[in-house]
Amino acid sequence: MASPALATTAHTSTTAHRSHRLVHRRSHRAVRGQQSIDPERATEIQQALIREHYLSGEPSGKWDATTIAAMQKYQADQGWQTKLMPDSRALKKLGLGPDYSNALNAKNANFDSAPPATTQPAAQNAGFAAASGVNQ
Repeated sequence: MASPALATTAHTSTTAHRSHRLVHRRSHRAVRGQQSIDPERATEIQQALIREHYLSGEPSGKWDATTIAAMQKYQADQGWQTKLMPDSRALKKLGLGPDYSNALNAKNANFDSAPPATTQPAAQNAGFAAASGVNQ
């Protein structure tokens, strides 16, 4: 029968080994998510923050401590999270969201009308009718 001291030591050793394996395993995982901000995008964000009076001076294109602090202040003032990367809602509110002006469902989009059915080959029309189950 093992003494309690030896049993505790064995358990501690096993626990330490497990935690070492977890740390080792985690260190080899791929880093996910955006790791830095492109200088061109940083300039756009800085220009917007200057326009909104959260940043002063000229845009540098560097995602530096001053820019991070200004973005965090802007996001906090909106009641949003203040993590290091800009929140998508903040970017949209700053006017830096995605541009959907050329999207198919964009407002005032111009769509060409469909060609008349007579310009489609008869075999194609027959194929459509057969696939839809019409006239069977």
